Amino acid sequence: MSLLKVDDIHVYYGAIHAIKGVSFEVNEGEIVTLIGANGAGKSTTLNTVAGLLKPRSGLITFDGKPLNNVPAAKTVSLGMALCPEGRRIFQQMTVKENLEMGGYTRPAKEVPASIEEMFERFPRLKEREKQIAGTLSGGEQQMLAIARAMMSKPRLLMLDEPSMGLAPILVEQIFDIIKELHAAGVTILLIEQNAQAALSVADRAYVMETGNITMEGPADELLHNDDVRKAYLGD
Repeated sequence: MSLLKVDDIHVYYGAIHAIKGVSFEVNEGEIVTLIGANGAGKSTTLNTVAGLLKPRSGLITFDGKPLNNVPAAKTVSLGMALCPEGRRIFQQMTVKENLEMGGYTRPAKEVPASIEEMFERFPRLKEREKQIAGTLSGGEQQMLAIARAMMSKPRLLMLDEPSMGLAPILVEQIFDIIKELHAAGVTILLIEQNAQAALSVADRAYVMETGNITMEGPADELLHNDDVRKAYLGD
């Protein structure tokens, strides 16, 4: 069943036509990835789905309900969580305080149990519970950003460039976390420049170029597609 459906959206920055009729869907329980070069429109598309940008035309629905006029702050209550590009954690707060902020839409009595759940899933964060978040390593900050997004118990987790700026061994750890979350039943929309890693974990994939979707299909097929390999995998 389609959880998120994006139908022919057009997004502008002033006079610049950034997203040109993009359509895709994410079914319950899937990992779907949008891959493409820097500037292809991936993050703009994700920010539009999250309500941070408004499409000039087209329709976005989540669980059958239109999202076009829903403010970004309300999308979390509907069951969507965005883990933004660059992590955007609260640098001056502790790890635990960041997680508390992630649970702001939840009943207060449920938050402590959710924090413990995140500490079980991310033992490194438990070790650094009282540490100021801005002093964490890049990989730890990415773990915290994902854990903070998961605090709202989303039905759809949107990840924007989770591997950006991380050393290869940390990229591997982050993608292991993505696989674990998926195995636990989380539906994921993944934006990623590391096409090899993204296609290795996703069920389906869409290739974006200059604001358009140029290719789509099962991730495994695209991983072995000659055009995709030449353009994005360095073959």
